[in-house]
Amino acid sequence: MYTHSHDNITGKLKQWLLELNTGSRWCVLINADPDAMASAMALKRIFLNKVHSMDIMRVNEVTRPDNLAMIRYLRIPVKAWNAENQDQYTHFALLDSQPPHNKVFEDIPFSLIIDHHPLVRDCVCVKKRATSVHCHIRPEFGATSTMMSRALHALRIRPTPRLATALLYGIRTDTAVFERSGGEMDFRAYQWLSRHADITLLRRILRSEYLREWLPIFARAFASLTNSHHGGAYAPLHTVASADVLVAIADFFTRVHGLRWIAVSGVVDKKVIVVFRGDGGQDVGCMAAACFHDVGTAGGHPNLARAEFALNTLPKGIKVSDFILQRLQSKNMRSSVAACAIS
Repeated sequence: MYTHSHDNITGKLKQWLLELNTGSRWCVLINADPDAMASAMALKRIFLNKVHSMDIMRVNEVTRPDNLAMIRYLRIPVKAWNAENQDQYTHFALLDSQPPHNKVFEDIPFSLIIDHHPLVRDCVCVKKRATSVHCHIRPEFGATSTMMSRALHALRIRPTPRLATALLYGIRTDTAVFERSGGEMDFRAYQWLSRHADITLLRRILRSEYLREWLPIFARAFASLTNSHHGGAYAPLHTVASADVLVAIADFFTRVHGLRWIAVSGVVDKKVIVVFRGDGGQDVGCMAAACFHDVGTAGGHPNLARAEFALNTLPKGIKVSDFILQRLQSKNMRSSVAACAIS
């Protein structure tokens, strides 16, 4: 049985729901990913019959195939945000994010903010001790979907199969099925949701990893794969439409036996992006920083990392693939990674 004490979010939310105006028109703004979309669905259910209307709006393009499958199979009513329509709403909510995370959020007068990421110092929650904003920032949770699941349970709202499936998938993605983050409360919420979710729909979403138009790009990655040091490899690609395909290819290579780490590069809108994945034996976060900190932004975790730098920062006459391979195989980079591992 999924039980919990009435914590900060559930206790305050119960009281706050009593103050809602049935004539109010709400807009939930999200940077659409599984956790954010699932949380928005949960809030829409919680606010049902308590407000006039609630729309879910995204500030980003949804391109990942699993996210597109989630929207399709779970019928998530998410639409693109248009700032010209701001006057149509009386209240705004922000889920799985904070105002400083995106420029679009900065000028929106939010009434409710729920997030599991660490509190940003200049967030509206702490700026001038704003009392008109109801903030629930809980970084001890692995996903905002966990927070919303707890709220549903506390309010005695049984989630529909589609809502439970969305929240389940939100927890799965943000915790990497509890490999990257998540604690006891995330796991207990996951167990509770599992009893109400549609496992058939969840399998369909999980299997929607690749777009058909990506297959020729996968073929290029296989053909260009170059061995590197410490059991790793590098797959250079040319111009691609989105970094999503680089992530998909890098994740695919993590399933290759004996491959300790992989770097996959491509050019997106005149920006070079290098996606790293590893098995933990080689700290790819350190590797990314050691290779590319001087030309752009680079870093990450021991198992996953990323580097980005402008195409025009490369020396004249050198190919992108040659530049990256030289950096990956340089002695300075290896010594930096070794020093990082020691520290």
